[in-house]
Amino acid sequence: MRKVILSILLAGVASATYAQKGEIAEAKKAWGMYQLTSRGTQQPIAKQLESLNTAIKHTDAAIADAKSKDMVEAWSYRALLTSTAALIDTTNLQGAEANLKLAQESIAKSKTLDVKGSEKENISLAQQNVSNAIRNIGVLSYQKKDYKTAYDKFVQATQLNPQDTAMYLNAGIAARNLEDYPKMAEQYKKAIALNYPQSSTLYEEMITTQLAKQKDTTAAIALINEAKAKFPDNISFVTSETQIHLQRGDVDKAEQTLNTLVAKEPNNASFQSALGNVYLQQALKLQGNLNKIDVKKVKEYTAVKTKRDGLVEKSIPYFKKSLEIDPKNITALENLKTIYTFKNDTKSYNEIKARLDAVEKK
Repeated sequence: MRKVILSILLAGVASATYAQKGEIAEAKKAWGMYQLTSRGTQQPIAKQLESLNTAIKHTDAAIADAKSKDMVEAWSYRALLTSTAALIDTTNLQGAEANLKLAQESIAKSKTLDVKGSEKENISLAQQNVSNAIRNIGVLSYQKKDYKTAYDKFVQATQLNPQDTAMYLNAGIAARNLEDYPKMAEQYKKAIALNYPQSSTLYEEMITTQLAKQKDTTAAIALINEAKAKFPDNISFVTSETQIHLQRGDVDKAEQTLNTLVAKEPNNASFQSALGNVYLQQALKLQGNLNKIDVKKVKEYTAVKTKRDGLVEKSIPYFKKSLEIDPKNITALENLKTIYTFKNDTKSYNEIKARLDAVEKK
């Protein structure tokens, strides 16, 4: 089964430059200096955070002052600075979370105060930083195997950007690592609804999970039907459906499904062999029943034997067709070997055994 992998690209910082007086002016100045010293350089994160924290203190002072606590610039710059700190702090996730919370609070306050729209750009930049910071914290948490935090952050990212298929995918992967398969499927389906390019792979993983982890064949069939409707040419979904029917003992449905496969790919040796195996397995089951019947019950015994022999004969052409397509198909060779043993057909048995031995030696 192919598994989708996490999108781990970390986002960068948005930017703008301003300058004024007072505590707010000092915050603006510090922000401008930060941009000049950090842009295009390899300045250590600790040094960048030091510059930002200095600027944040100026906004804190402005907000603490009764005369300036309701000045929109105090809040908008606080939003801009704290969101940037949250975004760049990849070494201390607790610190990043704390700044993220401050940024979100500051954005909300800024929007309330900015009746004239003068700080629209700063607010927009802060919102972009917050969105990217949430994504980054999710990725970093995932890398630290903190899948619960990663899941929460990826979901939060989708709430901010409902069209972000990468974050739905990441949320599903985090849920998979938590073994929360219903949440995994929920997030994958949201990505599929947005036409995620590898949607068929997501369906394959959900179906496999339903069968292997949740042991729910009914839910798996529902998923398969949904997947087939979207991807009618994807043979893997029909293959999975056939396996489920065989596991359930529903031979008629398995046969019907396999006939669909053979019709779609008549030159697929595996499908030909699989259809032959459906009939052979029924024959073997009847053989088990036959062994339990008193030979004195001639009519009953003969009826079961006749049906068994008919199924064996019905399987042979499919195995032969499989070998016409792929002369080295192990499944077909082994099944024909079993059949010719059962039929006491020494000549055919020796021919098939020789072919099988030659394949197995390579």
